[in-house]
Amino acid sequence: MLYNSGHYNFFKAGAYSKVKNSKKIYILIFIVFASIGFFCGHVLKINEIRAADFSEQDFNRISPFNVRSLWLLRQVRYIIESYQVDAETKPAKEEDLLHGAAKGMVEAWKDPYTRFVSPTQLKDEEIELEGRYGGLGMYVGDRDGAILVIAPMEDSPAERAGLKAKDQIVKVDNEVVVGWTSDRVVQKLRGEPDTKVTVWVRREGEDELLSFEITREIIKLKSVRSQMLSDDIGYIKLTQFKHKTDDEAKTALKDLIKQGAKALILDLRNNGGGLLDVSVKIASMFLKNGLVVETKGRSERANEKYYVDKKTFMTDMPMIVLINGGSASASEIVAGALNDRGRAKLLGEKSFGKGSVQTLFPLTDGSGVYVTIARYYTPSGKVIDHVGLTPDIEVKGEPDRDVNKDAQLLAAMSEIKKSMRRK
Repeated sequence: MLYNSGHYNFFKAGAYSKVKNSKKIYILIFIVFASIGFFCGHVLKINEIRAADFSEQDFNRISPFNVRSLWLLRQVRYIIESYQVDAETKPAKEEDLLHGAAKGMVEAWKDPYTRFVSPTQLKDEEIELEGRYGGLGMYVGDRDGAILVIAPMEDSPAERAGLKAKDQIVKVDNEVVVGWTSDRVVQKLRGEPDTKVTVWVRREGEDELLSFEITREIIKLKSVRSQMLSDDIGYIKLTQFKHKTDDEAKTALKDLIKQGAKALILDLRNNGGGLLDVSVKIASMFLKNGLVVETKGRSERANEKYYVDKKTFMTDMPMIVLINGGSASASEIVAGALNDRGRAKLLGEKSFGKGSVQTLFPLTDGSGVYVTIARYYTPSGKVIDHVGLTPDIEVKGEPDRDVNKDAQLLAAMSEIKKSMRRK
């Protein structure tokens, strides 16, 4: 906001005063003339200049770059517009230039979760959180410069095709995406429903790249699935933490209790996360009081402690929480809180380790910047980010709709029965 208004005032200034032999003003006026079309080879000779009451300190306050940097950007634009073979017939839009510069600036901090999004991208992501969008149905993320599948969504084109958590995406169709941002890869994967896209991945334990031809669909995200596994063991699977997931989970739990559930298995496998406040509400269903998660960052607003909502508590029945390499972010908050507080054991495989907080800062043209402002800490003080949660009971396996083929779920049922006998 300051940059926009300041930039406008800088070029709007109309009342000038005499200034001679001022190096600072010379540089400023040089940039003004350069900005309206002078190339760097032109010699600027100004014997008498009228300038507004505008100091270099004022300029530095409103400009995102110093004078030399702005001049460099101007040179780059002039060179491209003058010499690039298609620049005259296919000129770049001012908006695209601005957004490209903003995106590049944000990426310089080398945080895969701090990112600039255009107005169109921001609208797409809002639609995604509401639970309906077109694509393959998987969460992807950036780790150590590689684009990884965090988790395929249940019953999605990605899951049906065979993509797995921690697959590294190397190529999409004929384009190598190594070095791309996760946001750019996601845009490449999305497209019109019923169109095909080929995804090439590198998978641990495989010598050759694996290719998957997948047909895009309108992804309808159902975040809660539940059933009775036996006469007294209930099962709730959360596929993500979106708007109203907590309401859906409450309804599911009430139904299971009515059906006679005396113990519960909460399945967070391949759940790539979602909304922080929803994860706190989910944890509150099983904890009577106390801390759920703490965030720590540089600014005061980033340092928060999120406590149980006592009114949300529903049951203290024995619990097991299933996690795997696709359990990330909000999933790790819930699993970490229930485990730290002695409420539930974790069973499965180590979680993904995405434990950071992103806040959206909307910008004036409808675009926005997601900024990592803090990291998550479990109630006992454990860091989640790039570490993950280690299960109390490690069991290898893959989620399967057929209970008898799901080794981790079978192990959880066996373990929960022991807890019920002890109780």
